[in-house]
Amino acid sequence: MPAFTVPDVTVLPPVPALLPSVIQRPVVSITSAPSAFEGEGFPVKRAFAGVDLKLLDPFIHMDEMGEVEYAPGEPKGTAWHPHRGFETVTYIIDGIFDHQDSFGGGGTITDGDTQWMTAGSGILHIEAPPEHLVVSGGLFHGFQLWVNLPKSDKLLAPRYQDLRSGAVALLRSGDGGALVRVIAGDVAGQVGPGSTHTPMSMVHATIAPGAQLELPWRPDFNALVYVMSGDGFVGPSQSPIGTGQLAVLGRGDALRLSAARSQQARHAAGLDVVILGGAPIREPIAWAGPFVMNTRAELMEAFEDHNAGRLGNPVPHGDVGGQS
Repeated sequence: MPAFTVPDVTVLPPVPALLPSVIQRPVVSITSAPSAFEGEGFPVKRAFAGVDLKLLDPFIHMDEMGEVEYAPGEPKGTAWHPHRGFETVTYIIDGIFDHQDSFGGGGTITDGDTQWMTAGSGILHIEAPPEHLVVSGGLFHGFQLWVNLPKSDKLLAPRYQDLRSGAVALLRSGDGGALVRVIAGDVAGQVGPGSTHTPMSMVHATIAPGAQLELPWRPDFNALVYVMSGDGFVGPSQSPIGTGQLAVLGRGDALRLSAARSQQARHAAGLDVVILGGAPIREPIAWAGPFVMNTRAELMEAFEDHNAGRLGNPVPHGDVGGQS
């Protein structure tokens, strides 16, 4: 798991010790992500399946892509497809993905990079492995998150943020057993590089077997913990949680995670998690396929605009005009 790491976590700033008065967020629910196939046939886990959108707000959808070891000729991506009304956040842990849009933007992201695309008023884009990876095969692992936009921002001009792994803010747990990567938001005094329309935080943490992580968390944010790999415990009562499971946490000032001392051989690194939190938008949601709007009429307009080519048209593969 390359993502982004350091040879010695003890050189990193520690997460400040929590005051005794903090309220640890309790576990509201733990659900298991079902498996599916996306795009042209790459395997995903639907991390938010079965969870009430009100508990996820401002988040809409998240797929864990892989982890899969492709044979030569097997790597797959998506076809050209539209989006409107939200942001897509694609984080690559292992492997390479090329992004392209109908307006000449896009780029390549690899181990530990994030591509943050504000679809806004509408865009057509494609995500695919580069040709050399298709030829060679190899490991692929990442996730894509959909972040809702408030009504006032749904028709903003599309834009990209190309967040390289070296820009991610890094912390360690107090016991030195956890590496915390802050991709967006202000977490424990460290600010991630992602600029968000909707106030939120996104963290990728790796917790060594037997280690513990306690993070301060904004009380006005919700809190979600998704386990990409490993076995561990979450919440003040340390409820068991494992690979492919999502914990929704209740109200409080902090969250607590720990990795089981005994891990399966393929999870030797310990507990690997994505932690999300954001300020709920609390607006009506009308969602169909690639569009997330507030009303059915706005959804119909999005489909009409797409069918009329107003969200752009596909361009030849590799004809990328730079970041937008």
